[in-house]
Amino acid sequence: MHATFDHDRIFGALADATRRDIVRRAIDAEEGVAELAGHYSMSFAAVQKHVAILERAGLVSKHRIGRRKVVRTNLAGLNVARRLLDRYEELWRGRVDRMTDLITATQESNS
Repeated sequence: MHATFDHDRIFGALADATRRDIVRRAIDAEEGVAELAGHYSMSFAAVQKHVAILERAGLVSKHRIGRRKVVRTNLAGLNVARRLLDRYEELWRGRVDRMTDLITATQESNS
């Protein structure tokens, strides 16, 4: 099955510091939702909502291991965000290079 990623959902999910921290912690895939909740000064239900937002964005998934629901980071979702940011970086570097060339040419013509 091929996942479809929505950039707005991905970046909306990553806009929150708690959700970014959950993604970071879930890379090792060792903590369940209950263990994750212990890291934050909010209710278990609030952490569950954060995890649900990350799931809808395709950034994490939950897997049942016994009675625990272990949260795992979906690296494919993170790679979607990284590739988009890489494209923006290329675009802006190209624009900065063109502006630099224009400024240099203008300075040389004024000399």
